[in-house]
Amino acid sequence: MITSWTGGLARHRTGRLVAAVAGIALAVALVAALGSFLTASKATMTQRAVRSVAVAWQVEVQPGADPNAVLSLVRKAPGTGAALPVGFDRTTGFTARVQGSTQTTGPGMVLGLPAGYRAQFPDEIRPLSGASTGVLLAQQTASNLHAAPGDTVGIQLPGVGVRQVRVDGVVDLPQADSLFQKVGAPAQSQPTAPPDNVVLLPAARFDSLTHGAPNVITQIHVARDANLPSDPAAAFTSATGAAHNLEAKSAGAALVGNNLGAALDSARQDALYAQILFLFLGVPGALLAAALTAAVASAGGQRRRQEQGLLRLRGLSPRQITGLAGLEAAVVAVGGGLAGLAIAALTGRLAFGAVSFGASTGAWALWYVLAFVLGAAVAAGAVLVPALRDLRSVTVADTRKEAGVLRGRSPWWMRYGVDFALLIGSWLVFRASSGNQYALVLAPEGVPTLSVSYWAFLGPALLWIGAALLVWRVTLLALAHGRPALARLARPFTATLAGTTAAVMSRRRRPLARSVVLLALAVSFAISTAVFNSTYRQQAEVDARLTNGADVTVTEPPGAHVPPGAGSTLRVPGVSHVEPVQHRFAYVGSDLQDLYGVRPDTIARATSLQDAYFAGGTASQLMQRLAQRPDNLLVSAETVKDFQLSPGDTVNLRVQDARTKALRTVPFHYAGIVKEFPTAPKDSFFVTNAAYVAKATGSDAVGAFLLDTGGTHQKQIAAQLRTRIGTSATVTDLTQTRGTVGTSLTSVDLAGLTRIELAFAVLLAAGAGGLVLALGLAERRRTFAIASVLGAAPRQLRGMVLTEALLLTVGGLAGGALIGWALSEMLVKVLTGVFDPPPAALSVPGGYLVLTALAATVAILAAALNGVRRAARPAVEELRDL
Repeated sequence: MITSWTGGLARHRTGRLVAAVAGIALAVALVAALGSFLTASKATMTQRAVRSVAVAWQVEVQPGADPNAVLSLVRKAPGTGAALPVGFDRTTGFTARVQGSTQTTGPGMVLGLPAGYRAQFPDEIRPLSGASTGVLLAQQTASNLHAAPGDTVGIQLPGVGVRQVRVDGVVDLPQADSLFQKVGAPAQSQPTAPPDNVVLLPAARFDSLTHGAPNVITQIHVARDANLPSDPAAAFTSATGAAHNLEAKSAGAALVGNNLGAALDSARQDALYAQILFLFLGVPGALLAAALTAAVASAGGQRRRQEQGLLRLRGLSPRQITGLAGLEAAVVAVGGGLAGLAIAALTGRLAFGAVSFGASTGAWALWYVLAFVLGAAVAAGAVLVPALRDLRSVTVADTRKEAGVLRGRSPWWMRYGVDFALLIGSWLVFRASSGNQYALVLAPEGVPTLSVSYWAFLGPALLWIGAALLVWRVTLLALAHGRPALARLARPFTATLAGTTAAVMSRRRRPLARSVVLLALAVSFAISTAVFNSTYRQQAEVDARLTNGADVTVTEPPGAHVPPGAGSTLRVPGVSHVEPVQHRFAYVGSDLQDLYGVRPDTIARATSLQDAYFAGGTASQLMQRLAQRPDNLLVSAETVKDFQLSPGDTVNLRVQDARTKALRTVPFHYAGIVKEFPTAPKDSFFVTNAAYVAKATGSDAVGAFLLDTGGTHQKQIAAQLRTRIGTSATVTDLTQTRGTVGTSLTSVDLAGLTRIELAFAVLLAAGAGGLVLALGLAERRRTFAIASVLGAAPRQLRGMVLTEALLLTVGGLAGGALIGWALSEMLVKVLTGVFDPPPAALSVPGGYLVLTALAATVAILAAALNGVRRAARPAVEELRDL
């Protein structure tokens, strides 16, 4: 019997089985692909965090401790790959006599590096000119002293005097912030910037020059080769535990500056955001695929009930009928599961070059198994559970009735207003979770664990469900009470059968409403996913441009007196505009902040100024205020709050006079708030008119030049400028900055996540529109045959099908557009922590959305044409088959 039943299903219910298998396959493939991608992304974040650190640990020997004993202890610690001692000493300044003039600098640092240091820690030192070993000057120090390889520099050491050294080379210190950290101090107590003046000496030379110096510090720089877990959170715990273990063993002789732990700490937060993106963007897709499968199964519900009644009349027991239903569910589960895993593997191979998506064998195998089990559960819920419910609640007599007769009342959720309650709850949760103090990822200072505020997930979830139910309600009401309108819609297609078509659609309002809602959910998933990903890419570009300032930026060293006219030398081919920007420092009260002087009329020609960067006016309005009144000042929100400023208030800043080198008080007037500004730091700063700053300080010296290249050839132009100006200034370009700013989440292939989700979204939209309609029409062949017998012309039957298809297309796309828009707005707001800076407006990928709409429309049209073809069969043949 089982063999005969299976063969009958395959022969006579092929379309229904294939559609159910397709739904399961989409759910399994989406979960397997996204889960494997998530695991691989976390592993990539860990690897990037490890690679980003030049020195894993900086172990500082405490006063009174034996450096050799600490060095031995560090080298014996598990996971230590290499450990080298480095000497640090402070200087009161440097001097150099170059071309007949003597140059001096302020305080700085001198380091003693052992032989082989650069080979062991290659990312800590980057040679620029001259030799890569010996006496090396930091780039900024060389610029301040106007020194080059071969020149002699005097080092002023406290308690020792001036020591002369001959410069062998000039280098850059890419990780100066961590190199000169205050080991053991909390983040808020770390220096705001590394020292400007640094010289690197061979260890022997350092020891001889600093002999007798009272404040020499010894650090042990450590390279770690410990096998860390692939998950950033687990890797952070492992790295932090190892550092604490070393400190405990040293019994107070050493403190560990854990650079590796700091990098992993940032990566674990990004990993949580990746997990959140998976939940926000992946889970709805899997649920939608499961709903599609359920809808496909329910499309044949009436026929399944009739078959069940026939089996009961022929004497089969409930257990045997349950077994046959379970067999159908097993066929759908196995077929859909295997097909889904094959699709996931193919997606991984095509998009990422590996079926594992880059994850380890165990990780991707686990996700594949979980996805298969999920598919089996969905199949059981969509096929087996309805069969068991009908077996218990539907009599043999009921199976002969039409589906619409079985239920006369409105669904329970309509009677109790569940859709309105869900939408109100969504709005309340959104208001609560998007307040000023809200943080999606919680990282309490000093706490070794991170947590996610899952409360925020409730808002979009309630919106998605509530909006879907509202569309369902509106569609049901329109079909139940809108027969005149339906008749007018159908008249061009069905002529005299317009009223009959409207009555049929009204009677079949439940399955039609279900189809409209399913298509709306699929379209909303595609819209929200596409808009989020497009907005994310947009803001990643904005972040890079904010950090770099423009397409290409030439930053002058502190203290350099470069006039604005020097920008003419930077006009190489490809540069359309050069904009000078002043960078000074100013005291407001006792707080030292960055001060940027700009040309309000031309600054926007070189860089992008968004309205979201400012408060109290748009970007153009605030630039106009600076132009109209030169002493106007844009202030950070924190400063406004701390000093209780109101628009128009006088703000007295103390800035350095270029002529006397003394601080002088300069009055400004508070004109607006600046939140972000090109090249500016993330904390507090000021923006004002450059002409006013030059007049008040006696200097028009430029801090940086912003170069507009039209968005092209930034890398080539930057390389040309580096060759032209040498080491006298720092040249950075946008392509270089893109790879260094942002979180490790942005550097992990978010485009891969985009490709996976957007491809599945198109398939889901097409399936929701086409599969359900096709199966619904297939189940109504008897209706069309009877209509044909009663005299309906083929053109009228075709019109009935096309009218239904038109209603489904318009209702589904319109409902999906509204839900997708609302969901996109809420998602971007809830996931504010992912965006830096927050977007001023959503980025809408019009091309992809048009493609999605076309895919759904084509699928619906194909299903309708197939229904038309089936309806054209001779009625006698159709009735005999049925």
